[in-house]
Amino acid sequence: MSDAAKFSLSGKDVEFPVMSGSVGPDVVDIRKLYAQTDAFTYDPGFTSTASCQSKLTYIDGDEGVLLHRGYPIGELAEQSSFMEVAYLLLNGELPGSAELGTFSRTITRHTMVHEQLATFFRGFRRDAHPMAIMCGVVGALSAFYHDSTDIRDPEQRIIASHRLIAKMPTLAAMAYKYSVGQPFLYPDNSLSYTGNFLRMTFGVPAEPYEVNPAVEKAMDRIFILHADHEQNASTSTVRLAGSSGANPFACIAAGIACLWGPAHGGANEAALNMLREIGTPERIPEFIARAKDKNDPFRLMGFGHRVYKNYDPRATVMQKTVREVFDALKVNDPLFETALRLEELALNDDYFVEKKLFPNVDFYSGVILSAIGFPTSMFTVLFAIARTVGWVAQWNEMITDPDQKIGRPRQLYTGPTQRTYLPVEQR
Repeated sequence: MSDAAKFSLSGKDVEFPVMSGSVGPDVVDIRKLYAQTDAFTYDPGFTSTASCQSKLTYIDGDEGVLLHRGYPIGELAEQSSFMEVAYLLLNGELPGSAELGTFSRTITRHTMVHEQLATFFRGFRRDAHPMAIMCGVVGALSAFYHDSTDIRDPEQRIIASHRLIAKMPTLAAMAYKYSVGQPFLYPDNSLSYTGNFLRMTFGVPAEPYEVNPAVEKAMDRIFILHADHEQNASTSTVRLAGSSGANPFACIAAGIACLWGPAHGGANEAALNMLREIGTPERIPEFIARAKDKNDPFRLMGFGHRVYKNYDPRATVMQKTVREVFDALKVNDPLFETALRLEELALNDDYFVEKKLFPNVDFYSGVILSAIGFPTSMFTVLFAIARTVGWVAQWNEMITDPDQKIGRPRQLYTGPTQRTYLPVEQR
């Protein structure tokens, strides 16, 4: 591509600079489009618009590539830990052993939440959805931690970032405990980030809780695989909220609210519900035939991806993790047998191969989380725990970006033109 893009409108010719990233498509800088042409672009969903510059995550959907700060997601999930990936996204480089130790201890020391938050939880109905609780409680953190809401202070931004990453598992576990009527458990500083979350979720005060290493490893991988995913809807929401100067707790609460949407964070729940609808391995051919029928509204959930036109690189790791968890927990359930059989048939069916409808990360993660014991209402909450790292890193990057402005998308107005107001008795 040339170093300028030529544009012609209403007989007026203008040029716009072309910007190149370190990898990926070039972008046309149209910031002066309105000033020079008195016109806007029209891009519903902003799917062809770069809203920012970022050094965090790169996706090539056609090639099935996902990089965090240049590192392939498969290598990070197989060899790293969630705390390492959190440090990487926040700081730009993988930590040394001393740096990782310091960072992990810092996060651990922030895992407790203000005691009055327990009272806040009790204001919700018992049958409240855990994501509804998370939206409210995370937003309320700014009412408890006034000393880390000044976004102009780099030190306060760091403290707020650490607090959000540390407290999210505690709040998520509390949301679960509240929904099932069990007492809250305080964090245990002797456990890992993921092990501590599992204990707070499934442990009870009456007896000790032993963290299953296979389950802990699987959850850590799930957290890594969901840590960041470029400028998706919830991340863009966090950036948009942050562009107004809102405090970080409010910004992350906005991200949680966006993630709650079924088109975003609910895909793994939809995949699991589909498996329940299929029921047993014997019925799979029937549903595969329905999926191929253009006149049948049934769709195989958890197959294919909006971004990845090839194999979802995160699914490769999850495929292996499914079997590790099943073996460790000695899972014997028709649902999981159905999942494994459906995966096998789809991967060897010409129809799915030609259309590149491969199992994605949501197909596997829902099955794993269900095997571990999480109800489907908690699936998006777990997504939020992992994605908080990406949201916080994106928020920090946005705050320090000299080009950042308050978000203000334009519109194509199609309503009435100016008209005269008539008093009610004349209408």
